Amino acid sequence: MILTLAGLSRGMLEDAQKRARGMNADIIVRPPGTSVISIAPPNMPEKMLDYFRKKPHVVNVTGTVMYPIGGTNSVTGIDLESFSEISGGFRYLEGGPFKGGEEVIIDDWYANQSKKKVGDTINVLNRDWRVVGIVEPGKLARVFMPLRVLQDLTGSTGKLSQVFVKLDDSRNTDAVIQEVKAELTGYPIYSMDELVSLFSVGNVPGLKAFIYVIIGLSVVVGFLVVTLTMYAAVLERTREIGILKALGAHPGDVMNILVRETLMLALAGWVIGVLLSFAAIGAINRFIRASLQAVVVPDWWPIALGIAVAAALLGAVYPGMRAARQDAIEALAYE
Repeated sequence: MILTLAGLSRGMLEDAQKRARGMNADIIVRPPGTSVISIAPPNMPEKMLDYFRKKPHVVNVTGTVMYPIGGTNSVTGIDLESFSEISGGFRYLEGGPFKGGEEVIIDDWYANQSKKKVGDTINVLNRDWRVVGIVEPGKLARVFMPLRVLQDLTGSTGKLSQVFVKLDDSRNTDAVIQEVKAELTGYPIYSMDELVSLFSVGNVPGLKAFIYVIIGLSVVVGFLVVTLTMYAAVLERTREIGILKALGAHPGDVMNILVRETLMLALAGWVIGVLLSFAAIGAINRFIRASLQAVVVPDWWPIALGIAVAAALLGAVYPGMRAARQDAIEALAYE
C-alpha cells in the first residue's frame, strides 16, 4: 500500500511535468489567485495575447482554456495553429487535425482506456464529439477541442485559462518575466523550469498529509497483525517454550527465537509487498493510465522495510515478554 501510493503520487507528478514541458514554451502565465497544480479557470482576457506579441524577444504565443471532465482529466481548448507553432505540433497515430466544431483530438492513453478510435464518439460536457485524431501523449492534456468551441460552450468567450510564451532565446526568459511582472501585477508568471520544479508532493494541497495518513494506517495495521500473529504463535507453542525453559533456556533465549522469527516474517512481508507493488503499478498503467499514472519507487523500498521491521518488532514485544516469563512447569502442563 505504501509503495503503490508513493508510486502513484510520483508518477502523476512526473506525467504533469512531462506534459508541461511538451508545450516547449519558455514562459507560462496563469490567472491571479490560482494554484500551479489546479485547473485554472478562464479568467484572463484574450487580448493578453496581443500584449505579449508586442514584447521584445517573443516569437510565439498561444492561449488555452481548460475545463474538468471528471476524475483527474480535463478537456483543453486550443488554437491549433498557434499551439502547433509553439509545441511543434501533434504526432498523429491515427486520423488528423480538427475539421469542424464538433470534433476532438485525444491522446493514445485516453483512447486505450476508453476503447476509442478515430470516427468514434465520446461524451464530454454532456455532448457527443467525434474523435478525428489520436496523438502521442505528452502535450498538455488528454482531450483537445477547438478553442472557440470550448470558450462558447463554457461561457468564457474571449477568456483564457493559461498563456504560453515562446522566446527567441531562453536566456532572455528572466528579463522578460521581470518586465512583464512589473506591468501585470497579480498574475502568477513562471519560467517553464520554475513551473516544473513546483510539481512536487509538498506543493499539492493535501497530498503529503494523505501519504502520511496512509503510512500511519499501514504501521497500525502491521502492528496489530503481527501482534495477533505472534500472540497466537506463542499460545500454540506454549509446551515447546516450556520444554526449552526446562532444558535451561533463559528468557533471553526465548526472546531471541521470537525476535528472529518476527524479523523473518517482516522481511518476507516486505518482499511480497514489493512484488505486489509491481503488480499494482503494472495494472494501473495498463488499464487506467489516462486517469492515473504510477512508477516504481526503489528509494521507498528501504523506507517500507524500516516500517515493516519496526512494526513487527513492536508487535512482538508483548507476546515475546509473556513467553519469556512463563513458568516452565505451567508451560509443560498447558493443554
